[in-house]
Amino acid sequence: MPRKFFKKVLPDPDKYRRHPYLNKVFGPLLQDPNLLHLNRRSVTGAFFIGLFIAFMPIPLQMVVAAALAIYFHTNLPLSVALVWISNPFTIPALSWFCYKVGAILLGTKLHTIQFEFTFSWLTTELLMIWQPFLLGCFLVGAISALLGGFSVNLMWRINVGRQWHLRKMLRSKKSTK
Repeated sequence: MPRKFFKKVLPDPDKYRRHPYLNKVFGPLLQDPNLLHLNRRSVTGAFFIGLFIAFMPIPLQMVVAAALAIYFHTNLPLSVALVWISNPFTIPALSWFCYKVGAILLGTKLHTIQFEFTFSWLTTELLMIWQPFLLGCFLVGAISALLGGFSVNLMWRINVGRQWHLRKMLRSKKSTK
């Protein structure tokens, strides 16, 4: 069932192999067939990578997730798609949560932050909160990656065990007839 679900949701693998930008950046590395396989290992690894990178406050998160997926031979489209958990609508809430977690862990006082997209804001406000913010991003990213990866792995194993059990039951019914 998980494989069928992901095959239905993810686009055709040949589309990624022929994509001009991906070929320009990653070249022959993109031709590795493991990058588009849907097995327990590749999907679990993609969840680890995608969820961790989604919480990192770095530019070009999709490129970083793609590079890590290629390096670790996990499912490329899934790891890149999971990065979109942090999108323009969710970034403010995720960033505030990460900052709050980091401030609690470091024992620092929470500052009320009025975000402005200016250089002066970066040099004043961000300099005051960067340590708890980065710690929170790293910790929340690591925990969500671990929980997501282990959850997918567990669900995959449970589903495979259930399918084996159903096949065994069907075989035993056929043999008794």
